[in-house]
Amino acid sequence: MARAALQMGVRDLASAANVSPTTITRLERGEPLYPRTVEAIRAALEAAGVEFIAENGGGAGVRLRKETV
Repeated sequence: MARAALQMGVRDLASAANVSPTTITRLERGEPLYPRTVEAIRAALEAAGVEFIAENGGGAGVRLRKETV
């Protein structure tokens, strides 16, 4: 969802996180990855403007950060 919200392709996210496109595909399929790999992807998404929302009864989610003027 985060990648789609940013209109970011698999290769774009892979490049930003310094991982292979196959790794992004594996993450999106729910396959296990090393924690440091997941953190690199998360950091790349956050740097691009994604905020991760903790589970609050309705499930975890993401949203785009509001731009501050």
